[in-house]
Amino acid sequence: MEQQHGILVIDKPGGLSSAQCVARLKRLGQKKIGHAGTLDPMATGVLLVLLGQATKLSGYLLEGGGKRYAGTLRLGLTTETWDKDGAPVSEFPLHAYGPEGSSWAGLPLEAAVRREVDAWLNVREQPVPPYSAAKHQGQPLYKLARAGKDVPAKVKHIHVSHAQVQWVNLPDVRFRVTCSSGSYIRSLAHSLGMRLGCGATLTELTREYSHPFGLDIAHRLDDVLAEPERLPQWVLPVDAALPGWSAFSVDARAAADLRNGIPAPHRPEFGPFVEGTRAVLRGADGEPLALAEAREQAGKPVWAVLRGLFTPSTP
Repeated sequence: MEQQHGILVIDKPGGLSSAQCVARLKRLGQKKIGHAGTLDPMATGVLLVLLGQATKLSGYLLEGGGKRYAGTLRLGLTTETWDKDGAPVSEFPLHAYGPEGSSWAGLPLEAAVRREVDAWLNVREQPVPPYSAAKHQGQPLYKLARAGKDVPAKVKHIHVSHAQVQWVNLPDVRFRVTCSSGSYIRSLAHSLGMRLGCGATLTELTREYSHPFGLDIAHRLDDVLAEPERLPQWVLPVDAALPGWSAFSVDARAAADLRNGIPAPHRPEFGPFVEGTRAVLRGADGEPLALAEAREQAGKPVWAVLRGLFTPSTP
């Protein structure tokens, strides 16, 4: 199949890494392919696969947007990876849980859990899991951890806009959380367990939303692989991933300039000139040409190229 250009929203199955999902889709003739927002192998849900020129969106795709997850954590258990795929480190008998040494002295365990999940709204930074793709001096942390080397402590700045306990059936707790891109949900679970003094590990996780797409439009990986001829109708256009951006078509002369990285004039038909406005610029044939930003250069309003999107084979 010829190379597609756009976004494919996949409902990632458990047991596969994000890279493994991409590798299977690559066999459908999609040589230029990537993804935005890694999901751990145990996790399921929304994975944004970028095809062709859409791979150039990665620096802009998640701007101003968050992610929503539903998950389950188990109290009384800690693992090396902070999720169920890791080797057990410790187990705590929950019947022994009490006010002694607990920051929630006197609170029943379920009430303490609910209060701690509510407290995620106040989290501004979190520890990066030692088994993660975050890098230190060019090496992923998980490679250092697997080799038995010291893993440097790293901190991630995050924002949590919604946190809710859905049910408690001890030792399991079901929750939903909306947070900034790059947040580690297993780190939230691990830190909760540390504060309660009984430990906790993530046992299930589904990404329900990754800005600006939800599970409602995601396609099962097996379905896509089984019906590759339907891939073109499932691929969304580049500007669908940038709902906050304008989209304009330019004339042939401006299109030629954009292909050479030359700013295109900001014309009255594009609406009022507002410096800093961003847009996807297309040719007369609808082909995406560039991500651009409205700027004033030499006293004239122009669209400055942020990232070229056209295919090199275009004349």
